[in-house]
Amino acid sequence: MTDTPVALLTELEAAAELAFLAKKMAELDEAYYQNDEPLATDAEYDAFKRRNEAIEKRFPHLVRPDSPSKKVGAKASDDFEKVTHSVPMLSLANIFSYEEIDEFVDRIRRFLGLPDGAALEFMAEPKLDGLSFSALYINGKFVRGATRGDGSVGEDITENLKMIQDLPQTLHSADLLGNDIPERLEIRGEVFMNKADFFALNEAQAAKGKKVFANPRNAAAGSLRQLDPRITRDRRLSLFGYTFGEVSEEKWSTHSEYLEKIKSWGFPVNPENRLCKTPQDIAAYFTSLGERRSSLACDIDGAVYKVNRRDYQERLGYIARSPRWAIAHKFPAEQAQTVLKDIRVQVGRTGVLTPVADLEPVNVGGVMVSHATLHNEDEIKRKDIRVGDLVVVQRAGDVIPQIVRVVLEKRPEKSVPFVFPKKCPVCGSHVVRDMDQAAQRCSGGLVCPAQAVEQLKHFVSRDALNIEGFGAKNVAFFFERGWIKTPGDVFELEKKYGADIRKLEGWGDKSADKLFSSIRKVQSGVGLDKFLFALGIPQIGQATARLLAAHYLSMAELTAQIDAAQDRESEAYQTLTAIESIGVVVAQELLDFFAEDHNCREVARLLTLIQVNDFVPPKQDDNPFAGKTVVFTGTLPTLTRSEAKAKAMALGAKVAGSVSKKTDYVILGADAGSKAKKAQELGIQTLSEDEFIALCNNQKQ
Repeated sequence: MTDTPVALLTELEAAAELAFLAKKMAELDEAYYQNDEPLATDAEYDAFKRRNEAIEKRFPHLVRPDSPSKKVGAKASDDFEKVTHSVPMLSLANIFSYEEIDEFVDRIRRFLGLPDGAALEFMAEPKLDGLSFSALYINGKFVRGATRGDGSVGEDITENLKMIQDLPQTLHSADLLGNDIPERLEIRGEVFMNKADFFALNEAQAAKGKKVFANPRNAAAGSLRQLDPRITRDRRLSLFGYTFGEVSEEKWSTHSEYLEKIKSWGFPVNPENRLCKTPQDIAAYFTSLGERRSSLACDIDGAVYKVNRRDYQERLGYIARSPRWAIAHKFPAEQAQTVLKDIRVQVGRTGVLTPVADLEPVNVGGVMVSHATLHNEDEIKRKDIRVGDLVVVQRAGDVIPQIVRVVLEKRPEKSVPFVFPKKCPVCGSHVVRDMDQAAQRCSGGLVCPAQAVEQLKHFVSRDALNIEGFGAKNVAFFFERGWIKTPGDVFELEKKYGADIRKLEGWGDKSADKLFSSIRKVQSGVGLDKFLFALGIPQIGQATARLLAAHYLSMAELTAQIDAAQDRESEAYQTLTAIESIGVVVAQELLDFFAEDHNCREVARLLTLIQVNDFVPPKQDDNPFAGKTVVFTGTLPTLTRSEAKAKAMALGAKVAGSVSKKTDYVILGADAGSKAKKAQELGIQTLSEDEFIALCNNQKQ
């Protein structure tokens, strides 16, 4: 893994790094979850994880099938019987700052449609550094234990869990008939080893000449996953319950009530749990926990915050591999001080100028850091960062190395503020800045070599036109010789310079034939979404290109509608901005691109050189919303607009903001107004919220 800021990675560099991270984190997960011998510290692992997330956020089209962002833990070991979780055991998203507490709470409020004054409680719990488990009870009797595994399939550790003294074999209710205990209940929690027991175990291991453990987490995991349960028995393990999985009947309405119930039935819960009523309460809890961290009986690496009301948890639901209603707040990662040697300004594919700090190499959280992103001119001014300063660097939260602050008391006497360039450092064109954006761009467009080369690299890259044999080095090589300057030149390369290329050192007929064959293959037919993405229009990533292709279906229709949408009062513009995830900002970039004559000429040229195939929508199954266009209007009785959109999109629907002939369903709330009238005029089917929810719930799985 490099320390190059994600903002400066090229497409190919990002793809290579994602491949490295997928392989590296799979190795770390296997060592951590299966072998109980971690190969990296928590800070190092979090750095890899956040780096992967940051790259995927910037390059969503590069997300790999084996991406760490799609995984929870690691697959179950072949040494144990497998247990399929009826309710997946998911992981939690992370935050790293107090500001993110407010953001988390605000997201919850917005999703649920709660006013600022409405009560919203959270259960705050220490984030234990141990091994997750589930314990299944039937009629109050413990019958099966399992590890989390990969979230879907874990390991059967029933006999091992029985050896832990803290685990009750039978749940005992104050109700003599035990009616308050669900018939089937899966309690989930964490197995850990107290610090005192850890030190005693290591002393005993050393005295016997056996392996000593690196930390209590390793000792707990290694002890719990023994093939001989007697070894588990001889090691002092502890556990706490913190949530539930499968349950025949919920007999609680809040998370705090659930914890109180299992505690009353004899299942241990963490005494450090606290009910918090405000974000300020949560922040105070985290501060207190951090101050007492070293004196606690067991290791923790942060806190977990969970929405307390169960009905709110149900409404919030899940995204990817984590719930919306819970989040982990990790303790700060390591910081270090070093000298800022220089500030360079680099020009990206879209012309954005990004300042980069060159640092004296320093070890931060186990990684050598020599560069850090400075984001933009405003960031430099806000922190008053200057060349020669002693700066504090960290890799927490955002795993891109960042400068936290300047050590002002050690600033050199003759230091001067950094002056952001007014002209492009590559081509000398003027630097422009939109009024509402922090980013500044080179106005050189296609005449700027930095942009042109990066655009060409993007154009031929794997997730764009995927021209094999046309790597980044070859693009730069041909560009420097003047053989390719614009995307269309790629398809005339063989005719104009084929003989020259065959004579180049390191090429020959075989390499040249492979390149030209790949180019001809692309010319014979490329998907509309791939073509749109390859054009490198700002804000048009792979997912957005696919949305546009799915909406307009053909390049002819798209260009005609974009031309019509240049009139901001037109129906074409309203339709464009109503496409879900497009909006005004993305639409503006699209319109600006096609408003430039040289772009239009280049696209027209490409269409004479390449066959761009119409978009073919995927086959629709019995799901009533798959591939359909849905519009929501008015105030829904129970769902917020965010909830309703999330439900529809999860079933494959396209959510639009306005009603047109292409709309399939209009879901009506109170005060539906003009959209309801237009739906009636066009004969479009309308649904109430109840009918919408019923269709969602009854669609075939």
